[in-house]
Amino acid sequence: MSDASDWKDNGVKVVNGDHLDTNTQQTPGMDRAAAIDYATAGASKLWAGTVAIQPGAKTGTHHHGALESIIYIVSGKARMRWGNALEYVCEAGPGDFIYIPPYVPHQEINASPEQPIQCVLIRSDQDPVVVNLDIPVVEDPKGLNWIDKIHPAP
Repeated sequence: MSDASDWKDNGVKVVNGDHLDTNTQQTPGMDRAAAIDYATAGASKLWAGTVAIQPGAKTGTHHHGALESIIYIVSGKARMRWGNALEYVCEAGPGDFIYIPPYVPHQEINASPEQPIQCVLIRSDQDPVVVNLDIPVVEDPKGLNWIDKIHPAP
């Protein structure tokens, strides 16, 4: 067990919201900023930061390798599409959490033409994996499988 002097330098860390690190891998249509990582807080197993998606914007299709991701919606209305052909879709709003398993191709969409989405993003590792994919996005696909509170999975 560490003595009290170790806790002073190796204990709780606060990262001020004005000092987030935007020098992180980006996906078109989404602005990421690191809050908690090794450089800012000494974290060794987690990454946490913010995400902003402007009104009506959508990201490119991507995945995060072996990482697990959690998105917490602070404000706005997110629409998520995922699958090999982005054939599944759900929506989430303020107070909702979204879990993205490893290697799942996905796309984040701001479902509102007026309000930006503000999110908190947490990842299971420090590795900034973002694999941008070249999957054609069909804007209004036939047979789209909605999965959300209103449209549960069949």
